[in-house]
Amino acid sequence: MKDIKRTEFLDKLKAYKDKQIIKVITGIRRCGKSTLMKMFMEYLVSTGVQQNQIIFLNFEDFDNSELLDPKKLHAFVKERLVPDKMTYVFFDEIQNVQDFQRVVDSLFLNPQIDIYMTGSNAYLLSGELATLLSGRYITIEMLPLSFKEYVSALGSDSKLSLSEKYKQYVQRSSFPYTLNLGNDIQEVLDYLSGVYSTIVLKDVVSRFKITDTKMLESVVRFVFDNIGNPLSSKRIADSMTSAGRKIDVKTVEKYITALQQSFIVYEAKRYDVKGKEYLKLLEKYYAVDIGLRFLLLGQKANDVGHILENVVYLELIRRGYKVFVGKVDDTEIDFVAQNHEGNTYIQVSVTVRDENTLARELKPLQSVKDNYPKLLLTLDEDPTADLNGIKKTNVLEWLLGEK
Repeated sequence: MKDIKRTEFLDKLKAYKDKQIIKVITGIRRCGKSTLMKMFMEYLVSTGVQQNQIIFLNFEDFDNSELLDPKKLHAFVKERLVPDKMTYVFFDEIQNVQDFQRVVDSLFLNPQIDIYMTGSNAYLLSGELATLLSGRYITIEMLPLSFKEYVSALGSDSKLSLSEKYKQYVQRSSFPYTLNLGNDIQEVLDYLSGVYSTIVLKDVVSRFKITDTKMLESVVRFVFDNIGNPLSSKRIADSMTSAGRKIDVKTVEKYITALQQSFIVYEAKRYDVKGKEYLKLLEKYYAVDIGLRFLLLGQKANDVGHILENVVYLELIRRGYKVFVGKVDDTEIDFVAQNHEGNTYIQVSVTVRDENTLARELKPLQSVKDNYPKLLLTLDEDPTADLNGIKKTNVLEWLLGEK
């Protein structure tokens, strides 16, 4: 197995160690949540924590099937607490436990229990968990590997150029395990097919009680085929119906919600930069992994510009931004990334070496009159340049940069 250190996420867990707050790790299946937990448990042992102070339960392991009963789970943990010492409790795929929220709420009352849990569905944070534990948990949202993590995992002995590593990154997937597969792309596709089927069956179909799996997959394909394009539920329904797959708007909305809550699809809403208001129409969607997109769409998915935009969007999410599509008068900014420091405005383009293309990409950024950072990210292998306050830089170098 490739040794992939998810340092950024591990540091977050270390920062909250022994603090009376529940650590909730969410993200799509196979993105590394369980591995992160095990890495953190190894860290605990290295700091002197004894093995009997650590309780780890994977609720997709049949050996733990009896503990899906909330009363039995509660009793199991209580019986194993170490007197006068902190006990570290790790619940993997906690959403499989019936009424798990009340179990967690009860355990949380004990100041000598430090709770960590993962879930592959945003359902984890809906309903009673948010109600019972409001203000008492923090969320660490994991994604598959970033480009920086992928390059690091390839190692310094890799003979590939940076651009070749990027091509491999988007074609062979960012799911960590794919790095352990051979050079045969079919092996990667077979693995991704298994991941995709598991997500659809366990986190979408069963959770949302969807009966028409073929229509669901048609919606997934449509959204994946239109990453970076303005969409609405009505536009999706109309386009699919005209193509012979009749579906109504409410069903589309249900499916899109299910896909978002299972972390397959991410949404970027629109933001009016001048009016400083969030708009409700024509949001954009992005895929959690470009490899999955290749799996479903084949070579027709080789849209370099929208793939690059997708990669940048996910990187901004990793860096802790809330990401929107910007509207400035009659122009559009690819991304308005917001955090506690304000906005960062970002345009993404494969190349801007043509003067007309450069002018077109700069226009939306030039329309913004505030003093927040403005970036133009491209695949051009040119030195970083300052274009009247707009920083033009190579996107692969930006992806490798400090967060």
